[in-house]
Amino acid sequence: MPTQEQLANDNNLFLAMARKALKWEEPDEPVRIVGPVYFVGTKGLGCFLFSTSEGLILMNTGMPSSGPMIADSIHKLGFRPEDIRLMINGHAHIDHAGAFAYFKEQFGAPLAVMREDVAAMESGDKNDFKYADDFVYPAAKVDRILRDGDVIRMGDMRLTAYLTPGHTRGATTWIADIVVDGKPYVVAFPDGAGFNPGYRVARNPSYPGITEDYRRTHHQLEMLKPDIWLAQHNEYYDLAGKRKRAETEGVNAWIDPEGYRQFIAGKKRAFEDEVDLEMGVEKAAEKITK
Repeated sequence: MPTQEQLANDNNLFLAMARKALKWEEPDEPVRIVGPVYFVGTKGLGCFLFSTSEGLILMNTGMPSSGPMIADSIHKLGFRPEDIRLMINGHAHIDHAGAFAYFKEQFGAPLAVMREDVAAMESGDKNDFKYADDFVYPAAKVDRILRDGDVIRMGDMRLTAYLTPGHTRGATTWIADIVVDGKPYVVAFPDGAGFNPGYRVARNPSYPGITEDYRRTHHQLEMLKPDIWLAQHNEYYDLAGKRKRAETEGVNAWIDPEGYRQFIAGKKRAFEDEVDLEMGVEKAAEKITK
């Protein structure tokens, strides 16, 4: 297995390892999560569908190769990709935004993106602050520019977009407020909190202000109190385990506020450890042993 240093210094090696080991391009069975929220992604990547009385909303599209797989999953659920009325995303990297152009070309679906990620989306992520032009994908024109706190309403669906930068400048956390059988649920899709090998988050930062962006994002995500949380990568929220439990437990299998708290705490701790490492700060435990 390659070292962290090798992954940090070789973008193409990092992508090749991740797409294979984490099964980014392997098809998976779609599943209803709760009420109007469905999973339509691959084995490794979280793509989600929201059904409303006015049409469908698609969140994320995985790798460039994933368009037909996601469309097939939508069909399996009894919906039509032609009925997608809006597409939204978590952040503008190849593993989440790679097939937006496919859906625009095939089905004419419009795309809404946070302002700070619009340039990346419309260029196919050229000149990325970490990956330069190594992870480019088919560019997709943005039809609606979002700003922090913007709300999307479609039928009885309400989605709120929060700017949570760090992983990209325009990383977006989405909150879905839904009611199922008279019971309200807050469903969170956290984004922006993690960093990849080779990110510089403190010394010689990957982009100006990245340190402050991450800390604001971690604080904002800590303040959220979702009943259910899903994410761009399926291993984060244990898709496989929860969907298996849901066969007998129903929606209760997806309710996981403590898992969300631990996830955000872990991302925050990893970030602060990286800051210490870059700044040469010696950990207290290491000092004691000397």
